[in-house]
Amino acid sequence: MTGAVSKKEFVGGMFDAIAPTYDALNHFLSLGIDRLWRRRVVRMVSRASLVGTAGDEAIRKFTILDVATGTGDLVISLARRIAAARIVGVDISEGMLARGREKVARCSLSGRIVLQPGDAEALEFPDSTFDAVTVAFGVRNFGDIDSGLREMQRVLRPGGRCFVLEFSEPRGALFGPVYRFYFHRVLPWLGRLVSRDRGAYSYLPRSVDEFPAPERFAAMLREAGFAAVRVRRLSLGIAYVYEAEK
Repeated sequence: MTGAVSKKEFVGGMFDAIAPTYDALNHFLSLGIDRLWRRRVVRMVSRASLVGTAGDEAIRKFTILDVATGTGDLVISLARRIAAARIVGVDISEGMLARGREKVARCSLSGRIVLQPGDAEALEFPDSTFDAVTVAFGVRNFGDIDSGLREMQRVLRPGGRCFVLEFSEPRGALFGPVYRFYFHRVLPWLGRLVSRDRGAYSYLPRSVDEFPAPERFAAMLREAGFAAVRVRRLSLGIAYVYEAEK
């Protein structure tokens, strides 16, 4: 990978390849904890949908953009939790989107959720379009994180909120080394065994290693124009949730 464009091509092709096993393998490798993390984000977005509203009419108009939506786990959970919310999910991987559309249809949510191709660094929406923007485990895959954050800020309405769920490296003296051994040694081996993709689950720990530390990423959100940035640590620092306002 030698630049933003090549990274996008690599990531898109990688996720196309692992799309058939992506959901089952993620839940297995995380022991189901990824579901708990997403539920935390859903509760936060749900509370944000009620801030400054005037009852059900405001909720009815609540619009959400999910960036790097993958197979749609987060958008489905959001639609179930927030009554009549309208949600758009974008991703560069057609393979992941195809799986997501199947899941949305099975849940009878096609009338409220639209999944479409989209580049996080060049979102095809007007300024100030959405009440909330979410991204779960996708920012580290951006070719240019700063550009992606600026785009998410641009399409948010004034007062809207952005929610980012992303992996990190635990720092504890005891838990940290144990987790790093699992994450860098065991997880890639299991991922290759099940998905039969030699690169995808080696890329995962490498991408987390390269992702900015929580303090730095919070600063990047501010530099992109966000305010009131809040950082929440999950599961001893395996993941973090970042919330910011426009």
